[in-house]
Amino acid sequence: MSGATAVPIPALVLGGSGYVAGELLRILAGHPAFRVEAVVSASRGEESVVAAFPHLRGTRFDGARFADGAAIERALGAAAQSESPLAVFSALPHGEAAARIAALLALAERAGAEARVVDLSADFRHRSAEHYEELYGRPQGAPERLAEFLCALPEHASGAAPRHVAHPGCFSTAAALALAPLLAQGWLEPRAPVAVTAVTGSTGAGRQPAATTHHPERRSDLFAYAPLAHRHESEMRALLAAVAGTASEPDIAFVPHAGPFARGIHATITATLAHRASVEDLRQSFLSFYGSLSSSSLSLTERSSPFVHLLDAPPRLQAVVGTNRCDLALAVRDDRVVVMAAIDNLVKGAAGGAVQWMNRLCGLPAAAGLALPGLGWL
Repeated sequence: MSGATAVPIPALVLGGSGYVAGELLRILAGHPAFRVEAVVSASRGEESVVAAFPHLRGTRFDGARFADGAAIERALGAAAQSESPLAVFSALPHGEAAARIAALLALAERAGAEARVVDLSADFRHRSAEHYEELYGRPQGAPERLAEFLCALPEHASGAAPRHVAHPGCFSTAAALALAPLLAQGWLEPRAPVAVTAVTGSTGAGRQPAATTHHPERRSDLFAYAPLAHRHESEMRALLAAVAGTASEPDIAFVPHAGPFARGIHATITATLAHRASVEDLRQSFLSFYGSLSSSSLSLTERSSPFVHLLDAPPRLQAVVGTNRCDLALAVRDDRVVVMAAIDNLVKGAAGGAVQWMNRLCGLPAAAGLALPGLGWL
């Protein structure tokens, strides 16, 4: 699979047959720097990649086939001969990713190859194996590797790039991008709970249908699930405490909803202000936190992202589906503030965020390969 640069960076996609992996491949198909050495899938054998993802026909994946675990050794061998690290994108399931990533890293160390990992499962998102086991009901598969992974959004992590990244969940991504400026700059009443209500598309449940996730069961329906008990609530608390630089976590009350559409997340977040403020006061706070060239489109700084946009009107899902953007809007009345956020759960909430992080880990511009237009009229 040929790359588009003179010295391409070798890349590997693990868990290559699910929806998130399909989005990774869609983005990597047009990426100027990464050359995908293998798409590894235990379930697909040597099936054609475009047979599993017909939308990738006509890209650099024409003729490519899913590979087995032996391809990892070959990719590490190529990386050992390269000046660049092996970029490993893991779309493996929760509970499976940690052990397999740990084995890959051990193999890389023995081969003298450098690897950088962005994991899209929950396996490395929590700082202790005990907390992970409490949330997921199974042991964390590689506790000795936990300290090597940073769980954060690229917009919120300043300083030197980490070695490996655990990308936050899609709900956590939307909520953290929406709330970070308010918490970091002291706008919120610390004793008041923050209510996060978010609606997600059916792709968020993965490729295997279940009674409440299969699209025909939800296409004309709307319902809440796991109210005040969703695993991403814990992630939101930890991410926002880190952004605010405090030991105490904010009180998040999260209620997710299953929506009658395939992709995207729309979040409505209601919080109490510590003191009165106007919409314009808070807009300026968001602009200063994320960095800006104008009041309508936030641009890249060392700390921020070209993908966070602050709008004058409430965001709409169709404007962001297919993109790596997060569209935000604000409303204020008395001591109440509402932040609305819209992202594509498969892109900004997963694959696009992973590529954004890997760009940084490999010293590339944040937006490399991510100038993705919206799909429109879904």
